[in-house]
Amino acid sequence: MASSSDLLGAPIISYTSLRVDNLHPDVNEAMLFDKFASVGPISSIRVFRNIITRRSLGYAEVNFQLAADAEYAFDTMNFDLLHGRPLRIMRCQRDSALCKSDITKVFIENLDERIDDKLLYDTFSAFGNVLSCKIMTDENNQSKGYGFVHFETQDAADNAIQKVNGMSLADKKVHVSRLMSSNQQVDVDGARQLTNIFINNFGDQLDEEKLREILSKHGKVLSCKIEYDESGHSKGFAFCSFENPKEAEEAVQNLNGYSIGDKQLWVGRFQTKSEQLSEITRKKDLQRQERMNKYQNVNLYNLYISNLDDTIDDERLKKEFSKFGTITSAKVMAENGRSRGFGFVSFSTTDEAAKAITEMNGSFVGSKPL
Repeated sequence: MASSSDLLGAPIISYTSLRVDNLHPDVNEAMLFDKFASVGPISSIRVFRNIITRRSLGYAEVNFQLAADAEYAFDTMNFDLLHGRPLRIMRCQRDSALCKSDITKVFIENLDERIDDKLLYDTFSAFGNVLSCKIMTDENNQSKGYGFVHFETQDAADNAIQKVNGMSLADKKVHVSRLMSSNQQVDVDGARQLTNIFINNFGDQLDEEKLREILSKHGKVLSCKIEYDESGHSKGFAFCSFENPKEAEEAVQNLNGYSIGDKQLWVGRFQTKSEQLSEITRKKDLQRQERMNKYQNVNLYNLYISNLDDTIDDERLKKEFSKFGTITSAKVMAENGRSRGFGFVSFSTTDEAAKAITEMNGSFVGSKPL
């Protein structure tokens, strides 16, 4: 089966594991098995749950025995409905360096509200293997107008940025750029072609003539206005408009942090209150996406075991599970010296943990089934 990355000459990476997101809270392992078993033999399935309440966290991992089956499921079942919700399927990326890297991730904004996850995937998969894609939505499941695509390779991401940036999708011109972490961002909103900037923190050390003189070094200033209080004293901030966005951007880059006497200017693009709120929300979503990328595979090594017999201690727990691989820790939770009936086992690899789940779930250790 040829993928887009074959056509582009990108390296092919085989995946046997898929991450399935957007699960209904009632979806369990059995339902996922019924859904995916028609594709090919499955090694294991795990729905991730809250460690205390055991409620579904809304995502699962499905491990196939063959990479070809996993690829076929990814290609044909993405966005299928299960329990009334479209499945969002991603290839599990085991390369931690690539997971943390931003060079394969792109950010898309100014999306029409009619663009959904599937259409976003269909658009960008033409440039290479897509590990995941997501349009951000509000509490009413309405599109916020921007989203993310995580590619397998940097070449695919670069190609997508080059070809799709400025292209019209559903009659709206979209902006596509490299996804920057929140501490790297300068302002991807430059795509909005703003010419107005905000200057703050100059106290009473500038009047409009001096400010205009400083700003005019970076382009043609159309207007410049310092705000004053009722007594005629400067409030220490101003608004300026340039002839074109490039000049405004140059002023922001060169004057932010610029010293005026004992003051340091803060200079940035001017935003309305609604734009500020939108920017705050967008940055929170970016941070949430970073956390998801960072912790996506953290819990795959760790098992939660409940319904333990009272006689099971740390050593017995470790002994029972050590046949599946290298145990890095095994702990039965206790209170006042008495077992609380549950514990944790951590393996050195995800494959060991998956095998332990398959073999031990429901098995009797002592007088109770795990």
